Amino acid sequence: MPGLENGKSYLVQIRRRTGYNSNWSVWSEPRVVEVGKPSLIDRVNWSERVASLESDHMLKDSAYNIWCGSVVQGEDRRYYMVYSRWPRAKGHEAWITHSELALAVSDDPAGPYQHLKVILPARGPRYWDGICTHNPAIYRHKNKYYLVYMGATGPTPEKPVAPYSREWYVYRNSQRIGVAVADRPEGPWMRFNQPILAPERDTTSPDAVMVSNPALTFNDRDEVVLVYKQVAYNGNFRGGRVRFGVAFAPTVLRPYKKHARPVFESADPDDKGAWMLAEDPFIWYRDGRYHAVVRDVTGRFTGDKGLALFTSTNAIDWAPTSKPRFLDRQIYTQAGTPLGDKLERPWLLFSEGIPKYLFGSMGIDGRRHSMNICLEIK
Repeated sequence: MPGLENGKSYLVQIRRRTGYNSNWSVWSEPRVVEVGKPSLIDRVNWSERVASLESDHMLKDSAYNIWCGSVVQGEDRRYYMVYSRWPRAKGHEAWITHSELALAVSDDPAGPYQHLKVILPARGPRYWDGICTHNPAIYRHKNKYYLVYMGATGPTPEKPVAPYSREWYVYRNSQRIGVAVADRPEGPWMRFNQPILAPERDTTSPDAVMVSNPALTFNDRDEVVLVYKQVAYNGNFRGGRVRFGVAFAPTVLRPYKKHARPVFESADPDDKGAWMLAEDPFIWYRDGRYHAVVRDVTGRFTGDKGLALFTSTNAIDWAPTSKPRFLDRQIYTQAGTPLGDKLERPWLLFSEGIPKYLFGSMGIDGRRHSMNICLEIK
């Protein structure tokens, strides 16, 4: 803003009015903003603060593979996790044909969580999300709960689909992003017959094949910022390079305007042709800045292939923070035993605006099984 000096702090309060002749009303509580400097979030070495895994901070089910834990606190002060699950016997890659969204609850944010019910089951191949619901991201905003998720469709398979076969990719390339709405985490959840985000028909678009992995936040103007996975077209049924895009909307349900180029890119020109650099973003907004925790697929941003912390002032131009390593690739139990897989699908819970709990998904025994875990941030 004009007249503000870099390096100085200002007390900021946002006001608005609904019409030219209307009175100004308070839109946000006063807060201190430091101009031209990174926020506290960007200056902390978070990898030193993430605790080891406690034995009761895991959500597992002997009959199901579990993935994509997304947690919100309800009005009853309890904590609700929306998660993906599919029959363990069908194998890990059967998520694309058999995943459904379920709900678990806990009195403690770290768990243990107990399964309640399935909330977004398969509903038939005539729907855009008729065979698979996956990648849940739940948000509480203005007395409503919004569940943003990926859906896929296609004929119900009569036998298991071979992972990474041409048939498997037909289902994978049907992925779209949608939203369901409810008054309570337990539902009922209202689903819609159209997604909120779909691939572009232009084959030169970076999301010409499919879109998935949604994550969103609200800025101080109450606008919605949505980041999502995009796959480019290259003439092959597998699709081309995998990147992340960003889109903007006035509300969760309203039409989204996509930004033309991908985000979370590397500044190194040698990385332009890389198949994938970042994945599974979790984003949030605080004190005039956007923040994102992403999986560092190649180790370009952290050197460790764990989780990296990015920041941005406009949700378009993202860069790693000065201390970008948010979580090391290797995670240990309290007994010092290393876990046999990397953490994916990160999700954060906050206390007074500071990350307090990190949720994520991990494979067990070479991904013959999988679970969601919670790591406390000290």
